Amino acid sequence: MSFTLVQQATPRLHRSELAVPGSNPTFMEKSAQSKADVIFLDLEDAVAPDDKEQARKNIIQALNEIDWGAKTMMIRINGLDTHYMYRDVVDIVEACPRLDMILIPKVGVPQDVYAIDVLVTQIEQAKKREKKIGFEVLIETALGMANVEAIATSSKRLEAMSFGVADYAASCRTRSTVIGGVNPDYSVLTDKDESGKRETHWQDPWLFAQQRMLVACRAYGLRPIDGPFGDFSDPDGYLSAARRCAAAGYEGKWAIHPSQIELANDVFTPSEAEVTKARRILEAMEEAAKAGRGAVALDGRLIDIASIRMAEALIEKANAMKAA
Repeated sequence: MSFTLVQQATPRLHRSELAVPGSNPTFMEKSAQSKADVIFLDLEDAVAPDDKEQARKNIIQALNEIDWGAKTMMIRINGLDTHYMYRDVVDIVEACPRLDMILIPKVGVPQDVYAIDVLVTQIEQAKKREKKIGFEVLIETALGMANVEAIATSSKRLEAMSFGVADYAASCRTRSTVIGGVNPDYSVLTDKDESGKRETHWQDPWLFAQQRMLVACRAYGLRPIDGPFGDFSDPDGYLSAARRCAAAGYEGKWAIHPSQIELANDVFTPSEAEVTKARRILEAMEEAAKAGRGAVALDGRLIDIASIRMAEALIEKANAMKAA
């Protein structure tokens, strides 16, 4: 290991992150009964300009009056390039002790996070707020992706990053037909076989961006979260996207419709077989240590320190889900 040790972000269960428009009180009431781990009440994209002020009032009322249980409650503020942002932060943070986190959209440089940090810190001090607000940032522009490593170290409040595929596609001029979906033109042809036939293999246009953000998160102790999949009538497409990210190391995915919550929770919950194997790895290493052996094999494979760390992380995640 490096001599440089990175502190891990505040641990939270983050398999599913439900987006709820702040302009719709009915949706907010229903979302409290959902099984989403994290809910963000939206002031940005889901709210028309004429409704911003009322949405802010709706969110304050909802956070103070609805029983949200053990869910992590977050607001998505408007962008730093708008005149709505400062009132989003001031009005809601001052009035809502139940608020856990702030989702900052379209972060391009570390200074964007710093600006919100200054504002939130002053409010917490002035109001003697006991619970410290955490941050999640949306990496959804080419500028944000170019600076993702620097953004990852921009604030001690930072806990997670989400990949905002829709705005990222627009920023990069990607030809995308479905938010989070793929394009048949983003493909490769195989060489001709003996009969002259060639096959087309579709590629994942988001792989580079998702992997780069993932590495930045894991390097600096943050939770990597995949963003939206726009076609909520296509559960198979959602599951495919979620499984790719889960296999890569992501902790969760957005749900823009209640029907996607259970899909996300299932994908990002370790299976019984995975948990059982992780426990066997830890037990095998414990037995090896008692016997004075530095290495051990399990099921014909060598178990090393990396195996132990992965097993411990998986058990810790499984225990958190059991307690939720």
